[in-house]
Amino acid sequence: MSEWPSTKARIVYKALLKIGWTFVRQVGSHKKLTHPNYGNYIWAFHDNDEIGPAMLARIAKKTGLKPGDL
Repeated sequence: MSEWPSTKARIVYKALLKIGWTFVRQVGSHKKLTHPNYGNYIWAFHDNDEIGPAMLARIAKKTGLKPGDL
């Protein structure tokens, strides 16, 4: 079983901002985020989208997000 629970995209986005990611700009529904240690990341989810455990693990690998941050 995965350590990541299915979570709404808005909760994950707020967690990314809380751990140091900053919003740069938005083009359509894609938001560009930046972090001094990780570089840039494109956030392409709508607030009500449900993000599953596998996708959360991929996001975490690129952003440094941890299950406790949610």
